[in-house]
Amino acid sequence: MRNRPTAGRARLALAVAVVLGGGALTALPAQAAPAADGLTVQYRTSASGASADQTEPWFKVRNTGSSTVQLSQVKVRYYFKADSPDASYRFACSWAVRGCSAVTGTFGTLSNPTATADRYLEVGFTSAAGTLAPGADTGDLQLRFYRSNWQTLRQSDDYSFDGARTSYGDWDRVTAQLAGATVWGTAPEGNDPTDPTDPTDPPGGGQTLFDDFDYGSHTDPALSAHGWSVRSNSGGPGVPGATWDPSKVTFVSAGGNSVMNLETSTAGTGASTTQTEVLTKSVKFRNGTYAARVRFSDVPKSGPDGDHLVQTFFTINDLKAPMADDYAEYDFEYLPNGGWGEPSNILYTTSWETYNPDPWQAVNQHSEQRSSYAGWHDLVVTIDDGAITYYVDGQLFGTHGAQYLPERPMSINFNQWLIDLNGQTSTTPRSYDQQVDYVLHVKDQVLIPAEVAAKVAGYRTAGTGFVDEVPAS
Repeated sequence: MRNRPTAGRARLALAVAVVLGGGALTALPAQAAPAADGLTVQYRTSASGASADQTEPWFKVRNTGSSTVQLSQVKVRYYFKADSPDASYRFACSWAVRGCSAVTGTFGTLSNPTATADRYLEVGFTSAAGTLAPGADTGDLQLRFYRSNWQTLRQSDDYSFDGARTSYGDWDRVTAQLAGATVWGTAPEGNDPTDPTDPTDPPGGGQTLFDDFDYGSHTDPALSAHGWSVRSNSGGPGVPGATWDPSKVTFVSAGGNSVMNLETSTAGTGASTTQTEVLTKSVKFRNGTYAARVRFSDVPKSGPDGDHLVQTFFTINDLKAPMADDYAEYDFEYLPNGGWGEPSNILYTTSWETYNPDPWQAVNQHSEQRSSYAGWHDLVVTIDDGAITYYVDGQLFGTHGAQYLPERPMSINFNQWLIDLNGQTSTTPRSYDQQVDYVLHVKDQVLIPAEVAAKVAGYRTAGTGFVDEVPAS
């Protein structure tokens, strides 16, 4: 994501796009539980009443086997009865020895409801949780969940709840799976964890990053804890002398969801120009599916129109040297007022092999559509071992060749910036908004847009606002 020369969009496209009708699913190797492995789950509650503001199941998971266990392969299920058919729940981690950022929680619906259970909380671990040696346990997992509307919930009719257990002890009314095999506990009748579950569960497969961008502000500790950096350092791309202003990244309500808002403004000089960028701190994303719902704007929210603005969703790694062949970047770039020699609005998707900043030389392949894209759009790009495929609102936008595939992992980024100040020369202040509803990455799996939509809907139905299972590279 860099400044291109203003006299045209200079590119050296090395291949002609091969149009494909859709993404082929990438098969992942099955992982079986090692022999002689076993787990025990200990449970206690710190909210022992028949009803409570929130349920507080605390766990310790112990390795009772003879070999080391990867915690990312462990899932623990706590079963409960929903307080009403349409009740939704939210998960939280209060404290964990392994770190709350390494603990995940999602909700599912049982295929065979019983008198004491029709839902479950599934607790998992990211790769950051590490391993569990034989005889070791995880230490405290101080967890809780509550109704989304904060109404009082009833615990006394929940299958996995026991108000008398205020100290840790083995508890077989929760189940544990290791690499997909049930190794501890008894589920409610007819609901072994390996049985198929209701399709409202978050769709399985692939280590996933999902964020619904439900934060209070750019200083919300959870934003950083979830792996995001709000840019404040100087430098390109954009107008020389412009600053990157973290305070212009806010979180607002739109259509009942919290969305991230990036504001960029100028009064016609470099010193008056502020730009915005949010990116993952981890550079760990490579093949798989990337998706975001983004709102592009054709007009400023205040002031005169016409600036050469760029609104983006992209992945990128660093250029180690001019024309280095291990560079990678995959862009959605919307220019509402043109720029780079274009007279009016245009949407680009671009796959980069490398470039030389001075003198400018670019090795990439791009697709474009010259029309307005104002409003909300579902953007999907998939990367497998053969191609990079871009979709907009479920429709194929472009397919780029294998020579542009990434050699190294990347970060995930959103930014909004000005190419130059030539589009509008007024010194009247003006500002532009770009909004982001969610972001999704599924490692090493190619999903078609319908599968992306189903996966996002599953997380939202389950009340899951954030999960990051993608291991560090």
